[in-house]
Formats: sequence, C-alpha cells, structure tokens
Amino acid sequence: MRTLILAFALGASLLIPIILLLMFPPWWPIALGVLALAHALVLWPTLNPNSQWLGPVMTSFETDSNEVWLTIDDGPADDTPALLDAIEALGVKATFFVKGVLVAQGPDFVRAMLARGHSVENHSQTHPSRSFWCLPPGKVAWQIDQCSKVLETVGVRSRLFRAPVGMKNPFVHPILARRGMTIVGWSVRGFDSFGDDVQRVVDRIVPRVTAGSIVVMHQGRGFSVACVSGVVRALQAKGYSFVVPVPERLKTKR
Repeated sequence: MRTLILAFALGASLLIPIILLLMFPPWWPIALGVLALAHALVLWPTLNPNSQWLGPVMTSFETDSNEVWLTIDDGPADDTPALLDAIEALGVKATFFVKGVLVAQGPDFVRAMLARGHSVENHSQTHPSRSFWCLPPGKVAWQIDQCSKVLETVGVRSRLFRAPVGMKNPFVHPILARRGMTIVGWSVRGFDSFGDDVQRVVDRIVPRVTAGSIVVMHQGRGFSVACVSGVVRALQAKGYSFVVPVPERLKTKR
C-alpha cells in the first residue's frame, strides 16, 4: 500500500496535472489541486519524523517493566566528559547518536562513551539538518556511509541510524536496508536543542513518557548536562529505569 501511495504521488505530481491542462485547460484549478495533494503525500512522511509511510521507524521498544531508553544526539562535544560523569552518577546507560565529522575531531570522546558502557550510533556525517530530507540517493548514502566509516575507526559497527532532525526521504530506507541498518525515531522529545530552561524540558518530556519510550535529547548546548540530568532525575523519581535495548526489542508504532 505504501508503495502504491508513493507511486501515485510521484506520478500524479508530474503527469496528471499536465494531462488535465493539455486536455481540459479550464480545469486548471483541479490540476493544481491534484498537484498539491501529490506533493503533500510525499512531503508529509518526509517531514514528519515518526511517519511510517516510507518504511518502518522505530519509536519504542518491548519491555515488561518501567524501562525507558535515553538517546542523546549531536555529539561528541566538549561537554562529553561532564555529561558522562553526570549520567554515571545517576546510574544511567544511554545511546549517543553522533556526527561523523565530530567523531573524527574528537575520537577520544567516543572511546570514553564506550568505556563507560554506553552505545554509539550513526547520526550522519555532517548533520545537514536543512537539506537531508531532499538529498539525492548518492548524497544520502555518503552521509550514512562516511559516518559509519569514521565510527569503525573507534571500534563501532553501527546498526542504527537517526536522521538529522528526524527527517528522511524515500531513498533513506532502501539505503539502510542494503546495509542492514535500522532507522530510529523517538517516543518523546523535549526540544532541548535551544533555550536554557531546564524545567521547560522536564515538564514537556516527563508526562509523556511510558514504559518502552525512546527519549531523545541533545548535547553540546550550554545547558545540556543540567537538562539531561534534570530529566533523568525526574523520571527516576517516577519509578523509571534506563536501559539500552538490543535492536531486536525495537518496534514501530504501527
């Protein structure tokens, strides 16, 4: 069904409006309507991070207890040592989705993540947040492959990928499938990549968390360490524990 919808959207966006305009010029409003619908069918799953139309996106994980998965994007950064100390003091393991270009600049940060028992996964090479959703296949593959190659230099074989700001296009899933990789979204996010109000982020994340939630946060901002620590403490106070699930436990919202 997903393939049929996408095929219709792509075909309709080009052929149907042209046919209508050529054969029935007075019907131009209908042609524009079809064109708008076709583009919407492509843009919605592209710009909606957890949309399943283009392929499965992991948005939670199987669990029989109050477990959540903390994922931290955009590192490694200069706050890595302080962040590692903070979550270790709280007894938490996390997964860091990292940028390849930053791994190359600071490989010891990633080695420290691994030494502390955390996992590290692929968040693209350069994190082209404004353009990843519209990149052609070759550039999508380069972003994924280059980050994976850099990770291999520090002993990581990445199996998971999170797209920059979660946006993807119809090329991403086939490219990942050929590499045996899975795309990971999230259950809850706190929009902690901007601002400096820790309580705002805590208040957004904590009420939305349930058992098996994937929580996405960020590092490299001035308040990142305090923000992650605040969310962890608040969730622990509600009885949640933190785990790094094996890929086989991940599931979609479908």
